[in-house]
Amino acid sequence: MNLVKSYVTSARVENRRLVKFTADGVVAHATAATDAVIGVVDCPGGADAGERVDVVRLGFADVEFGGIVARGAAFTAGANGKAVAAAPATGANAFTYGRAEVTTADGDFIRTLVAPGVIQG
Repeated sequence: MNLVKSYVTSARVENRRLVKFTADGVVAHATAATDAVIGVVDCPGGADAGERVDVVRLGFADVEFGGIVARGAAFTAGANGKAVAAAPATGANAFTYGRAEVTTADGDFIRTLVAPGVIQG
């Protein structure tokens, strides 16, 4: 069972990408490891600014990856909300949103268990 909530978008968002809050009840793509990811967009075709979008906050979701993430490794937000390997510098934190079920490549869509977390380098 997934925990899904609907939010308004502050900018265009694409399906299966990671999002963060930009205001109360408003989301946009998370684009850096320092962004507190809140979920994965579940809206085929995406949504334009001001439209509502469903976000999987916890559970299984298809996630679009933006590069190689080794099986079992934690992922975080990269460019345009795609998931990338979480690799914070020493002493830095990275907000994570799950672990890759298989080794990924750029453009892969992988169903994975999504849950918030933080790791420190």
